Amino acid sequence: MSTQTRYLIFFQYIGTKYSGAIKLPPHQLLLEKRGVQDHLEDAVRRLKPLNPVSLSISSRTDSGVHALSNSAHFDFQRKNDKPPFTEDILVEALNFHLKAEQISITRAYRVADDFHARFQALSRTYVYRIALGVSHSSQLPLVERDMCWNLRHTEIPFWELTFKSKSFLYKQVRRMTGALVAVGQRRISLTKLKEVMEARDSLAYPQNVIAPARGLFLTRVDYNESDLLSPQTSAGVFSDAKIQM
Repeated sequence: MSTQTRYLIFFQYIGTKYSGAIKLPPHQLLLEKRGVQDHLEDAVRRLKPLNPVSLSISSRTDSGVHALSNSAHFDFQRKNDKPPFTEDILVEALNFHLKAEQISITRAYRVADDFHARFQALSRTYVYRIALGVSHSSQLPLVERDMCWNLRHTEIPFWELTFKSKSFLYKQVRRMTGALVAVGQRRISLTKLKEVMEARDSLAYPQNVIAPARGLFLTRVDYNESDLLSPQTSAGVFSDAKIQM
């Protein structure tokens, strides 16, 4: 008899047209854009599982934020006692049903039944991209306009700021980036920034210095190699794929 199989998938997306990584409550769907999770779950449903479809996303990016690599797990049971999909077939099938979206599955793993994409992640890495010295966003290449923060009247052409941690607070990377830029532009003093940090209160943070979503990318979600072993894999034998995608 066919049983449920738990899969971990890595996926990437351009976040401009989505409300964020996770799906919205039903009452908000008519008012806002759908989340990346909505489209992923639609693609899984197109494969006709016996069980209800529900993805657990590892990293909840905001509306307009992009991902070179996010991850999620879900359970899948095939009909008519068919064997589980192989990882490669699952990736191919999901991408077929996602071809109308700016979302792509890059890797899949069969994992243990108690694996959790969010809680077992060792770290997340974000990169914030800042285009400098461009007088107007129209001077940026078309593919870059929604993928960086354009700062004018500077001489350095481009910066990338990298942030890595096990987890992040809501808008934390955008707040840190905005604070760095505000100090550099002398819109906020180091003394004031120190006061904000010591307050440990998000309400104390000046709202006009949060960096926009469009420059932020989730680039990596890392796991222990042992967590990515297929339940069918012998002990001590590892997948030949690197954990970070």
